[in-house]
Amino acid sequence: MLKITKTAEGKEFCFALEGSLNTNTADEFEKELREVLPNAEALYIDLKDLTYISSAGLRVLLSAQKQMNRQGVMKVKNAGGFILETFEITGFTEILDLE
Repeated sequence: MLKITKTAEGKEFCFALEGSLNTNTADEFEKELREVLPNAEALYIDLKDLTYISSAGLRVLLSAQKQMNRQGVMKVKNAGGFILETFEITGFTEILDLE
């Protein structure tokens, strides 16, 4: 299960994820992102309460990062434990702007 909390302030969007970002939940998160990305100048993704991420979740983050590289800034916040380890193993620490 994945809980997505979205906040917006102008063209700045923040998504806080809680639970598991996997094959079953990645489409839901991707749909939420697609709704805001065309208008976003800044995108923040808070992973403080994310407990698991699969390759499907990594794909969604990579896609969002590629789009935001063309139109603004994206920062991934509070990645720790298993999530940070997954980013390190997959090389995502070099791709994502982590805070």
